[in-house]
Amino acid sequence: MGGFRGVLAISALAVTLAGCSVPGPGQAPDGIWDPNEATNRRIHDFNTRVDERLLRGTGKGFAESLPDGSRQAVGQFADTVSVPQTVVNQLLQLRLWRATKNTLRFTLNATMGLGIMDPAAELGLTEDASDFGETLAVWGVPEGAYMELPVLGPSTERDTTGKVVDLFTDPLGYVLGKPEKFLPPVAKVADKVITRGEFSTTVDSVLYDSADSYAQTRTMYLQNRRFELGQDDPASADIDPLALDVSGF
Repeated sequence: MGGFRGVLAISALAVTLAGCSVPGPGQAPDGIWDPNEATNRRIHDFNTRVDERLLRGTGKGFAESLPDGSRQAVGQFADTVSVPQTVVNQLLQLRLWRATKNTLRFTLNATMGLGIMDPAAELGLTEDASDFGETLAVWGVPEGAYMELPVLGPSTERDTTGKVVDLFTDPLGYVLGKPEKFLPPVAKVADKVITRGEFSTTVDSVLYDSADSYAQTRTMYLQNRRFELGQDDPASADIDPLALDVSGF
């Protein structure tokens, strides 16, 4: 019960912190609230250097070196081990039917699919991810200011708070022993690196070929995230959000 009370305390603190920075009337007419742009730009420059030195070539080489089946297995394992945390968040959002479907999805994929296959999708139980940032949005917490986090990339105050809380709400972290508990985070990082390689042309065009990579990354992240959350974006009328997932490195 101590761990559960701790999560509740963190959640209450998250609601308070995520609502601290809200733009006043007329301060964000284009849908972008970025009062710390100077600091964010410095972090963006740091992230770009990290990407160029560690991920730009490595991700592409890693992705190309793996057979298609292996890349799919890594991605599917990362998805499978993410589902329990999605279920927790959907319960907190009172989306009980979605939580039930994801519980069934995890059960099928972790047993019949051995964690690396997706038999649940054949039954119509397709990927339906969620996180505590979305939970805060459902609870009515405002988006807050745009942020760029070191290494992790684009975010908002609400989503940054969500990332912190998500560190404590993954059920697998409490039920798996060592070294098994380290497999899910390693798989998620490997999946990110592979994805970076698979979409290297798109990511490179944003980070290295655009006139202002910071502004473009910020716009693309906010539009994609608002689309994921089913929210209206005043600046996204002519852009397809499905093509805009460049969050993180």
